[in-house]
Amino acid sequence: MVDIHCHILSGLDDGAESVDMSLAMAEMAIEDGITHIVATPHASPNHEFVPELVKMRRDEIQSRFEGRLTFATGCDFHLSFENLQEIRRDPSRFTLNQKNYLLVEFADFSIPASMDQALHELQLAGIRPIITHPERNPLIRTKPERLFRWLRQGCYVQVTAQSLQGRFGKAAKIAAEEWIDAGAVHFLASDAHNISSRPLRLREAFEYLEKTRGEEVARALLVDNPMAAFEGRTLPFVPELDEDAGLAPGANSPRRRKRFWFF
Repeated sequence: MVDIHCHILSGLDDGAESVDMSLAMAEMAIEDGITHIVATPHASPNHEFVPELVKMRRDEIQSRFEGRLTFATGCDFHLSFENLQEIRRDPSRFTLNQKNYLLVEFADFSIPASMDQALHELQLAGIRPIITHPERNPLIRTKPERLFRWLRQGCYVQVTAQSLQGRFGKAAKIAAEEWIDAGAVHFLASDAHNISSRPLRLREAFEYLEKTRGEEVARALLVDNPMAAFEGRTLPFVPELDEDAGLAPGANSPRRRKRFWFF
């Protein structure tokens, strides 16, 4: 499996607190069946993002796991004015593995209307935005029509794997389940921060999806699409959006299963 969202590098944000924690997280990933990790520290007003330092930390941990685990870098990109100015000058400072996909995180307390235009401008610059863990964002859950507008605009969605196990609450689990069925989810990732409360594990989510939606969907969300983003390729799996999508989670009745298209 491939994890495109992980706070494994130490001392950069609210993720791993030490090199020992980073190493323990990497061992956990290997045991879980993960082969590739994109280290994605926050690029936000609260956490200064210095790509040169991120690369140095990545190189340090890669040297410990050569041949066992492959690391790349990116970031958890906040749509601040300063970040948007900087990404116009040099997109590869922020994108996954310095290719063309970008993790985009929204605040829990406010999503200004101007964010729609910001996402559009990123796309015009050749960047493919991936909206991170919208199922955990109460504002997006309340107004999912905005998420589906971004999807129809060409953005992608990444859900946190543990949301499917209910570890971020019932509302997040319901949203994740319904948005997968609506064809609105393209990736599952760990968003791991440590080895206890936010572990680097994906196997449980893979097995759950395999059981409830089939092996093709499980592989698409945890192997094929993440690897395509890792390598900067077009996603092989783009599900057809439900024509009735955009209702608040729990409002669809009865729940309908959508077909999935593989290109």
